[in-house]
Amino acid sequence: MKDYVQVPAAELEKPYEFPSTRESTTFLHLRVCCCCSALRPRYKRLVDNIFPEDPKDGLVKADMEKLTFYAVSAPEKLDRIGSYLAERLSRDVVRHRSGYVLIAMEALDQLLMACHSQSIKPFVESFLHMVAKLLESGEPKLQVLGTNSFVKFANIEEDTPSYHRRYDFFVSRFSAMCHSCHSDPEIRTEIRIAGIRGIQGVVRKTVNDELRATIWEPQHMDKIVPSLLFNMQKIEEVDSRIGPPSSPSAADKEENPAVLAENCFRELLGRAAFGNMNNAVRPVFAQYSHHVIQEILGHLDARKNDSPRVRAGIIQVLLEAVAIAAKGSIGPTVLEVFNTLLKHLRLSVEFEANYLQGGSIGSANLSTSSKDNDEKIVQNAIIQTIGFFGSNLPDYQRSEIMMFIMGKVPVFGTSTHILDVSQLGDLGTRRIQIMLLRSLLMVTSGYKAKTIVTALPGSFLDPLLSPSLMEDSELRQLVLEVMHNLMDRHDNRAKLRGIRIIPDVADLKIKREKICRQDASFMKKNGQQLYRHIYLGCKEEDNVQKNYELLYTSLALITIELANEEVVIDLIRLAIALQDSAIINEDNLPMFHRCGIMALVAAYLNFVSQMIAVPAFCQHVSKVIEIRTMEAPYFLPEHIFRDKCMLPKSLEKHEKNLYFLTNKIAESLGGSGYSVERLSVPYVPQVTDEDRLSRRKSIVDTVSIQVDILSNNVPSDDVVSNTEEITFEALKKAIDTNGMEEQEKEKRRLVIEKFQKAPFEEIAAQCESKANLLHDRLAQILELTIRPPPSPSGTLTITSGHAQYQSVPVYEMKFPDLCVY
Repeated sequence: MKDYVQVPAAELEKPYEFPSTRESTTFLHLRVCCCCSALRPRYKRLVDNIFPEDPKDGLVKADMEKLTFYAVSAPEKLDRIGSYLAERLSRDVVRHRSGYVLIAMEALDQLLMACHSQSIKPFVESFLHMVAKLLESGEPKLQVLGTNSFVKFANIEEDTPSYHRRYDFFVSRFSAMCHSCHSDPEIRTEIRIAGIRGIQGVVRKTVNDELRATIWEPQHMDKIVPSLLFNMQKIEEVDSRIGPPSSPSAADKEENPAVLAENCFRELLGRAAFGNMNNAVRPVFAQYSHHVIQEILGHLDARKNDSPRVRAGIIQVLLEAVAIAAKGSIGPTVLEVFNTLLKHLRLSVEFEANYLQGGSIGSANLSTSSKDNDEKIVQNAIIQTIGFFGSNLPDYQRSEIMMFIMGKVPVFGTSTHILDVSQLGDLGTRRIQIMLLRSLLMVTSGYKAKTIVTALPGSFLDPLLSPSLMEDSELRQLVLEVMHNLMDRHDNRAKLRGIRIIPDVADLKIKREKICRQDASFMKKNGQQLYRHIYLGCKEEDNVQKNYELLYTSLALITIELANEEVVIDLIRLAIALQDSAIINEDNLPMFHRCGIMALVAAYLNFVSQMIAVPAFCQHVSKVIEIRTMEAPYFLPEHIFRDKCMLPKSLEKHEKNLYFLTNKIAESLGGSGYSVERLSVPYVPQVTDEDRLSRRKSIVDTVSIQVDILSNNVPSDDVVSNTEEITFEALKKAIDTNGMEEQEKEKRRLVIEKFQKAPFEEIAAQCESKANLLHDRLAQILELTIRPPPSPSGTLTITSGHAQYQSVPVYEMKFPDLCVY
């Protein structure tokens, strides 16, 4: 049995006594701190020890030596040391503790200079991250501090290059610092110098690595070179106001941005290899391209009276300069180039006209033929320069240049063009028209617009189509080619080259999209105008094979790019109207042109029938083509445009099975759901003022002239001597009005049918044309009534109380158009 000893009460309570609250808290805090500090990694304790309590005391050198020794002894810890330093520096930058930021960067620099091992590469990533943080800050002092650290790092030669490391951010940031616009001039200069030194550090760090050529890429050179040139230009402007520059001293090279930028640029070009020289020099020219172009244009103006070959050489230099400057040109530079080139184009045409007339201009003693050929070289060089410059401009500027060039194309009978051609004559004006349209063709090459309204606005379409009615086949060809460039938005024109009967259109793999609302609206507004120019263009007497090929391509492109069901019906009506005009031949066209129109209609109807894929329509077209192949091959493009093709003597004796019939087409399309009511209404082109501008007489004008001549040939006081024998049958025919009533009913029926089925645009155009013709006739009558024409015998005038007659020569008299035959 155990014996128990009784414990005193005082001793029993003593183990449960607790110290005071203050004493216990202090004790626990010291025990936890000692425990946590013992658990923290050694590299963190060494990093924390280099930061003093007061940042003004600076880096703790003794602890920094311990940290450096630890990093050299254990290089695998450099990555963690750098990450922890970067974490502390980022926190201090956000809290604007500049003193601790300076201490951290000083420690990083010492570690970077002391450690040269393979393990330094992970540490460099942390270092560059901290430098980037400083450069992103808005404080100039921190930006300069980060730049200085980067320059020290750039001077370190690494054993092996790091190919995964990129300096894109530093190139962009240092380039931005070179363009600093700080309000304080001293701080601004300090930031710019830091930016230049940073660029120099990037170049030195990357340019020696042959396998890492990223610094020579255009996106980097386009930032580095302009930044250096900007600082060089600023000081050059100041020096030009002060006086001639003096040789810089050693101190100026570090404090003068211009001198430092020049040295950096020299070092950059000196380190560039042959393959990288182009990327380094191109931004130099792009920076000052407008100055170079202005100097070349001024030189061209000063040499405008020199020999053609000298001017052609200057223009060729301008062409090479424009190749680089086009994409960066804006506003006045573009207009100045075009104005100057067009002015010299007019001068060249004037010189050529004077040479042809036997005159001599300039100092060159060459024959007339050689001078003429040399001027053509100048003109071709100008055209190439205009076209190349325009084709390299952005789309929004290219559309403006298209309008600018089109506004200078002279049109007979109008004064809307800007170019002065009063002294050139008809031949010189034609030369300028052709050359301007050729340059416009080059400008529009490759132009792709989302909608046709953007490519062919009304302000551009109207003047463009005016030359298409001129009596010059080459001008009409150029207009059609320009329209093809603007219409062909899916690159289908090459597949349609050459007029021919295509056996299977599907083999061409034509690209097309569903017509949008804007394109449909464009065709409703301008469709009749396009149809009219195509219709009249087919009936020109000087057409050659190329004209028919381009007209066929125009119809095909409209079908591909702009055609819905209504447009398809209108195009078929246009084709049938062309066939009827070739058969009736009211314009007295030669047989070759009539057969050419028939071949054009056959090729287009074959194309459109396969595009809309209506079997009955395709069958009718194929049957007609097959019969033509056997009986009338001259109605097909493969035969009529071949040399020595046998032509028929007339077309009146041909059978109907050789022609495309409207009722057959309407029946085939109606069965497929097309609205074919309008096919029964023959297409009639609208009459506008362009006929008079193009020196073409309309049908109404011709009829009115014939009526006036016949009425003038019959004297008013003569009595008709021819008498008709009056018989019972004659009286019966005169009294019988049934035939007249039937004719009137037929006319009324046709008018009603036309207003019910014809397109509204066509009816409005015809009414407008009639109103314009009536207005012109009334204007002529009123002009003759109010101001009678001058008489060859003279007019009576009273001067100083004496009557005098002033005679007018007959050749100076202006007769009305109705009286001229």
